[in-house]
Amino acid sequence: MARYLITGGAGFIGSNFLSLLLNKKYSEVICIDKFNYAASDFNLQELTKKPNFSIRKVDITNTKELNKLWQKPFDYIINFAAESHVDRSINTPVIFFENNVLGTINLLNKCLEYPPKLFIQISTDEVYGSIPKPHMADESSPLKPSNPYSASKCSADLAVLSYYKTYNLPVVILRAVNNFGPRQYPEKLIPKVIIKILKNKKIPVYGNGQAVRTWLYVMDFCNAILSALGKGIPGEIYNIGSPYEISNLELVENILMLLGKNRDLIEFVDDRPGHDQRYALDYTKANNQLDLTEQYPFDLALKNTVTWYKKSFDYYNNLTDKYV
Repeated sequence: MARYLITGGAGFIGSNFLSLLLNKKYSEVICIDKFNYAASDFNLQELTKKPNFSIRKVDITNTKELNKLWQKPFDYIINFAAESHVDRSINTPVIFFENNVLGTINLLNKCLEYPPKLFIQISTDEVYGSIPKPHMADESSPLKPSNPYSASKCSADLAVLSYYKTYNLPVVILRAVNNFGPRQYPEKLIPKVIIKILKNKKIPVYGNGQAVRTWLYVMDFCNAILSALGKGIPGEIYNIGSPYEISNLELVENILMLLGKNRDLIEFVDDRPGHDQRYALDYTKANNQLDLTEQYPFDLALKNTVTWYKKSFDYYNNLTDKYV
């Protein structure tokens, strides 16, 4: 009977992955989270009645809490736990390095005591830095982080790989493009824009809005994680991408159109310090080795996401945060 540990499971991607994992009727799934501002019981409300599921408040930077949790091995560990907002990392970089690097190392050390079958580290395309057109970053591309968030994720990736090479710990790293979908905290672009429009408030767009991102619906990424659990080769890195590359400005305009609003709500603001202008991944390796197929085309997924936030507006309307 396999045991699964999902760290950061009350956050955006983690909670979506849990809903997928628990539908597969796995034997025992434990979710841990420190429940910071971006994590919430709201994200887990549909899962709490599952008989094979439990939630515990645990901070991965606290070794005492991890010791209490880790009384016997977990077969599979998926590490979603991370501080993930670039703007916050610029203002409070220490928090990002503590959580994303030290927290990951604490998990790795527990894995040395109780070896799992596989440890999956959830990473980001931002570790490669800005990629000029028409180039793409593959798994062997140099790491060029531009901000404290991406630097912390880069550092965590290197720590994970070092535990594979030094201790033969079975690890896989997944570096994904920008995820979007239900349950994402509205400091991130797509939910922020939706909530701003629903409140009829101005939408801040950095610089001239021409920074480019590639977008992947969260459930497509979650399916990729499931595939990595069965087909991922220890010691390997997999870029998880999509063909949907679009400028921030065009994306905002698309959401405005879906909600029946015009461009008057757009407000251009000073660019973010160290703003990467384009992320772009070559994801051929993952598609081939993990046998990935797209299930959620971007246009349909964006419409579904807008609909979900409209239905959940009462909850998000009550959040008070300057990043929202």
